[in-house]
Amino acid sequence: MAAPLDMEPAALSLELLPTDPLLLILSFLDYRDLMSCCYLSRRLNQLSSHDPLWKRHCKKYWLISDAEKSQRNQSWKAIFISTYSDLGRYIQYYATLKKAWDDLEKYLGQRCPRMIGSLKESVREEDLDAVEAQIGCKLPDDYRCSFRIHNGQKLVVPGLMGSMALSNHYRSEDLLDIDTAAGGFQQRLGLKQCLPLTFCIHTGLSQYMALESVEGRNKYEIFYQCPDQMARNPSAIDMFITGTSYLEWFTSYVNKVVTGGYPIIRDQIFRYVHDKECVATTGDITVSVSTSFLPELSSVHPPHYFFTYRIRIEMSKDALPEKACQLDSRYWRITNAKGDVEEVQGPGVVGEFPIISPGRVYEYTSCTTFSTTSGYMEGYYTFHCLYYKDKFFNVTIPRFHMVCPTFKVSTARMETNHNEYAVDEDEDSTDTDEYEDRRRVLDIPAPSGRCPHHT
Repeated sequence: MAAPLDMEPAALSLELLPTDPLLLILSFLDYRDLMSCCYLSRRLNQLSSHDPLWKRHCKKYWLISDAEKSQRNQSWKAIFISTYSDLGRYIQYYATLKKAWDDLEKYLGQRCPRMIGSLKESVREEDLDAVEAQIGCKLPDDYRCSFRIHNGQKLVVPGLMGSMALSNHYRSEDLLDIDTAAGGFQQRLGLKQCLPLTFCIHTGLSQYMALESVEGRNKYEIFYQCPDQMARNPSAIDMFITGTSYLEWFTSYVNKVVTGGYPIIRDQIFRYVHDKECVATTGDITVSVSTSFLPELSSVHPPHYFFTYRIRIEMSKDALPEKACQLDSRYWRITNAKGDVEEVQGPGVVGEFPIISPGRVYEYTSCTTFSTTSGYMEGYYTFHCLYYKDKFFNVTIPRFHMVCPTFKVSTARMETNHNEYAVDEDEDSTDTDEYEDRRRVLDIPAPSGRCPHHT
């Protein structure tokens, strides 16, 4: 019998939908909305507790694997809730930082196992709360989250946060554990309310994180301190900025390590940056360059920016044996940010005259300084053939740029009469191999703070 035409159709209710479409709808919900559905009705409570729905959230937010789930012998929902009760305040950071730590451990475990062995176990929430009470400042959640995964490392060499070596200068930065960092918390003028993140036992160098927006710093900004050598006020400390937050600072560093952006040399991470365009091939010889800025040997006042560069010279393994040759001399054309050009020429490199043969690689490290915040170098090496000693040829060194990181000038300087300072910005840039020779000719003392000439 047909229904009366004036009868209204039954109202469509979400709960009248079949189970499969409802589960599909629930699969698009975030964990907050999925949890809220538990309180709407008995049926939605049952459906929102469907365990596969929580598997996605456990993997997304806590990086829980199927193997780990099997070991816990709990449902996906129970795992999510128990983990959230412990780490819920860090849910927006945890997956990113946990992946960074996992990637770093996996990468270094195969290359620098001793470094991985120096990592400390995680700390508890109450430990972090106690540190906040001790220093009188709140720690950012991304920083706290990282220490819930690993409590930094022991004070060892090599340090997790990168190394740098020149002939008599060595730097290796450890990632400080929470107690050591709290012990180095600063309240003095110039570094007020700054927490050290790293420490080098050789140089005393640290990277600091500002816990408050004071003295011209942004909250949670990370930087190297750089004392103003021209100021009468000891609290005048300039800053080379290395990060805007702990999350950005740590994950960007890890990414450079695990992608090969920073080379592993002698079981240590060296913070050399290689531009893929800084490669030049002449015949069978390829020259590539990577660079690094050294904040501990640099200053803003006076303007003195120190860079080191690592050069790799390689002859193709397919080259003929008679292509073997020896490096005789180098030529550099050095240009600073003002366009001032200096030309330097000298015998060998770092006191050596390397022989290059098919398949052989020669690498060396040297350094240079600029009175401007950036500059570039380019040039060529002159070789002679070993089989035809009267045959000479030049090998191109690609142009490579060096730029110091963003820096901030101390507010103490800004508040002081600028007439008290005289800044000489006309210091020449120099290739340090040639610098010593010119110093001897002029018979002037070597300036303090200069780096050794080569490695």
